[in-house]
Parts: sequence; structure tokens; C-alpha cells
Amino acid sequence: MSETTLPAATSETPPAATAKPQGNPLGNLISRMSLTQLTLAALVIVFVWQWVAAHGELNQVQQEVARRLAEVEGNNKANQALVTQNQELVRELGGKLSVLESKFGETQNQRAALEALYQAMSSSHDQTALADVEQMLLIAGQQLQLSANVKASLIALQHAEDRLQRLNQAGFGDLKTRIRQDIERLRALPDIDVPAINQQLDQLIVNADSLPLAQDVHAHSTDKVAPVEAAPSGNAWQRFWRELWQEVRSLVRIENTQLDEIPLLAPSQTFFLRENLKLRLLSARLALLSRDEVSFKRELKASQQWLKRYFDNSAQATLQATASLQKLSALRIALEMPDISASLALARKHGARYDKAAP
Repeated sequence: MSETTLPAATSETPPAATAKPQGNPLGNLISRMSLTQLTLAALVIVFVWQWVAAHGELNQVQQEVARRLAEVEGNNKANQALVTQNQELVRELGGKLSVLESKFGETQNQRAALEALYQAMSSSHDQTALADVEQMLLIAGQQLQLSANVKASLIALQHAEDRLQRLNQAGFGDLKTRIRQDIERLRALPDIDVPAINQQLDQLIVNADSLPLAQDVHAHSTDKVAPVEAAPSGNAWQRFWRELWQEVRSLVRIENTQLDEIPLLAPSQTFFLRENLKLRLLSARLALLSRDEVSFKRELKASQQWLKRYFDNSAQATLQATASLQKLSALRIALEMPDISASLALARKHGARYDKAAP
């Protein structure tokens, strides 16, 4: 019974097995494939998948390259436009540069001409200033030598110094230093007020015509005393004794011989006396201007002697004139003036240098 049952079982099994593959074709296909086929299939699938992935990446790279090429092309176009614009700008700048070069050349020529003109004007200006300085130094020297006028000489030197300061030239430094030294030497001299002394002498000259003479005062006093002495008396004996006394007194005379007699002058002589007194005072004035102290004091002393001898020494005007003469006689007017000829010679030396440089 067992043998009969087994075939039945085997005969029934294949339909069931055949029925199972019909339900899943892919599974049936895989079940029928060998290991080699499965490996090849896996390799093909992997290859296809890699190819698809690579193709996708390649497409992306192509798109990126295309995009980059488009950007580069756009940039190239923009750069080309910029290059073209720059070329036009360079050509324009080249034209402007040519114009500027021509104008620069003209400017250089004008500058050279202006510099030459400035040099000529500066040289002429310096030469004129030196001529002014030389003239001022000449005036200062003349004031010292001829009249010993320190103030006038000092003013001239200060003007010369100011003129050189306005030039602002380093080449005149030695001349500036020399003039400054001359100014300091003049300022160190004692101050003599020559105008005030001249004014006093002028006042004495004016008052000479109004000074009273000694003989005029003596004549007036004699006229007053004479009538008293000659007054007659009615008594004969008194007249006799008076006449006798006058006779005796005329025989004996007591005099002070040390007193000078009052000189009697004619009217014409009194005129010349006053004029000669004026001349004495004028001579003293000239001696003052020339700083001749010996002549100045000699003329003042002679004027004092004339006042004492010929004029009324009790009058207020005579006393004032005598006091003024004594005061003036005590003054010192002789000063050793500094020599400023070195400054003048140096100024002339600078002027000669400009004369040689002139065409």
C-alpha cells in the first residue's frame, strides 16, 4: 500500500510547483538564472546606473561649461567694449596730451621770458635801490663833515638801512652790517641841541638893537646932577668960598685908575657897534655849525667884553644877554665825528658790480 501511495504523491506535486512560477515572473526568471548570469546582470545594472549617473553629471558639467562659456563670452564682449572704449579714450587722451605738450612748451617759453624780465627788473630795482642808498650815505657824510649835524646824518643812515631791508637780498649783508655799525656809533655821541643854540644866538642878534648903551645912561645922570652943582646962591661970600673950593678941588683929583672909562661914541659909531656885535654873534653861529669850538668861544668872549664895556650892565636886557653868552660859552660843541666813508665805498662797490653785469 505504501508503494501505491507514493507515486500518487509525486504525481500531484509538479502542478503545484509549476503553478508557483506563474505567479511571480521576475522571481521565476531569477530562479532559473545561474550565479554567473546574476553577476553579469548585476554588473550590467551597475554599469547602466553609473552610465546614467555619469551622463547626468556630464550633462550638468556641459550645462555649467555652457553657462561659464556664456559668461565668458559676455565678459569678453564687455571687455571688448571696454577695450574699444579705452582705445577711444587713449586716442582722446593722446590728442589732449599733444595739446598739453604744445601748451606746456608755450608755458615754458613764457616762463623763461618772464624769468628774464624779472631778472632784468630785479637787477634794475636793486640797482636803483643801491643808488638811493649811496645818495643817502653821501648826504649823511656831508652832514657830518660840513656841519657835524648828527641828527640829520642819523636820519639819512636809517633811511638807507630801511631801503636795504626792503630789498631782502642776502648779497647786501655786509653793507647792512656796516651801516648798522655807523648808526650805533652816531647814537653813542653826546646830544648837542644845535637848533636850540642857534635859536639863542638869533635871539641875541635880534636884541642887540635894543640894548642900552652905557654912555646914554651916564649922560642922563650927568644932566641931572649938573643943575644942582651949578645952582646959584644969593650970598656973595658963599659964592666966593664955593668958587675957591672948586678951584682947589680942580687942583687935586682922586681917581680909581683900575676902572675903565666909559667910551663916548658918536651916533654913527653906536650903529656900527651894534652891527659889529651882531657880526660877532653870527660868526659864533657859523662856528657852531662847523663845530669849531675855539672860534665859537672866542666870538662869545669878545661879545661879552663888548657888552661889559659899551652897554649898561645894570639894565635887565644886558644882564640877560650876558647870562646867555656865559651859558653858551660853557658848552662843548667840538665832537670827534665817526668816519662813515667805508659804508659809502662799499655801496659804490656793489653798484659797480651791477654796472658790470648790465649788458
